[in-house]
Amino acid sequence: MAKTGKLAAFALGEKNTAMVNLPAQFVTASGADKKGQQYSNLVDYADDEKKTSDLNNDSIGELIELKEEFKQKGYANRTSATTEREPIFSSDKLHYNNHDISILRKRLDKAQENGNNIHELAFSLRGDWLVKNNLYDPDTGIIDQDKLKHAQQNIAETLINKGFNLPLGESDNDVVWFGVIHQDTDHLNMHLWFAKESQETRPEMLKQKGKYKGQPIGVIPLETIELAKRQFRNQLMSTAEHQKRTDVLKGLGTLKKEMVEAGSQSLASDKYAKQIQNIYQALPQEQRGRWQVGNSSLSANNTSMSKANHLTNNLLDNLFKNDLKNEYQTFQQLGQQFDAFNIEDQGVMHQGQNALSKNKDDELRKRLANQLYRYLNQVEDNSIDTIDQQLERIKQNMAANEKLKTGLKENSKPSETSSNTQLNKNREEEKTPRFPKCSRTMSRISRLWRQDVRVEMTAQRRFMQNQKKNEREKQIQELESNQHRSN
Repeated sequence: MAKTGKLAAFALGEKNTAMVNLPAQFVTASGADKKGQQYSNLVDYADDEKKTSDLNNDSIGELIELKEEFKQKGYANRTSATTEREPIFSSDKLHYNNHDISILRKRLDKAQENGNNIHELAFSLRGDWLVKNNLYDPDTGIIDQDKLKHAQQNIAETLINKGFNLPLGESDNDVVWFGVIHQDTDHLNMHLWFAKESQETRPEMLKQKGKYKGQPIGVIPLETIELAKRQFRNQLMSTAEHQKRTDVLKGLGTLKKEMVEAGSQSLASDKYAKQIQNIYQALPQEQRGRWQVGNSSLSANNTSMSKANHLTNNLLDNLFKNDLKNEYQTFQQLGQQFDAFNIEDQGVMHQGQNALSKNKDDELRKRLANQLYRYLNQVEDNSIDTIDQQLERIKQNMAANEKLKTGLKENSKPSETSSNTQLNKNREEEKTPRFPKCSRTMSRISRLWRQDVRVEMTAQRRFMQNQKKNEREKQIQELESNQHRSN
């Protein structure tokens, strides 16, 4: 992020960078007191505008240190970074006048007197993302600042209530916060400052250094920041961009449902019976009734299910290569398309992160694998022959072989050694669990599988109905909001 020397001259055409970054920092009241700094200095009007504007270096990091922002009065509302006459806003108003600023200063001073930290977060928005979502016109330099402010108003509540061990405020009006939009760098920056106003009395919130329950004091957890970023993006994204992502997710859901249903029919056929039998024999018999993939992937090597999981994964590879080839290829393409959306919104993934296409593929495979294991759990292994039955079968086989052989005498008998070898082989096989080779068993698996699919389809329909309802409510809220701004 670099200073441009102009207003609303944002960089365009950037790739592989996040739509919004959200760095966070805080300063303790005791630290500010020692340096003679006042929280309220942020919203005072600058005495020396040129000196204040020079606070930004030509090339800066994600955030200027908060302690540096205090050094010059009016860092928040300096005219070198804003285009509005009244740029400060908060939960109640989009434009704070002099009277509002006066009250805000008193509340900030009160928060500092009571020994509370002041926190700052800065939403850094990429220029081409703003253009795509109708928030910025690079030709005119016009920014939809009201919509941006409305989004931050909603996000402030998430950060204040979910960023700490308890909600920061002890009542609805116990947190003082304000924001501003700065436009003097190559990314649009939306700052958010907030502090608890009343003196803290709760034991779990009193510590200001070290850790409490494993969480560094004063540091907002990464999961809360990621949640705020997602909510922020979703509020600002245009209807068209929302629809693109929704269509891909719907396509993935529909294909998954179809492949689960079609896969159940294919796997219940004789084509895959041998592979399923091998899977059945590889399952840990001491866990019978509890066979499932679990939290690990099918490719994991460190679980008691690993051998069966590997065989099942190979079975699914064959299924996707043959019976479900077209469906699976489309499924992969849609997943990769959503990966591109995620990079556009969030930037290149960090090391250790999985792409959505990989997650969706794992979900599909685990869904089919667990379904297969569930049905195998219900199969009663009552088809293993007794010793007498095995001996009888051996006799019958031998008799049949005798008739087929030519050039042998009618009273020819198999050698005793051969008979004993075959008997020992069958006794060894008796120790190995065998999947019943029975068409009725396969039919039963197929029937149970289809019943499970119908339950999933019903749940999917209900989910889609609720999603459409939420989309309609959001559109109504946007229309009401636009009408309100017009009035």
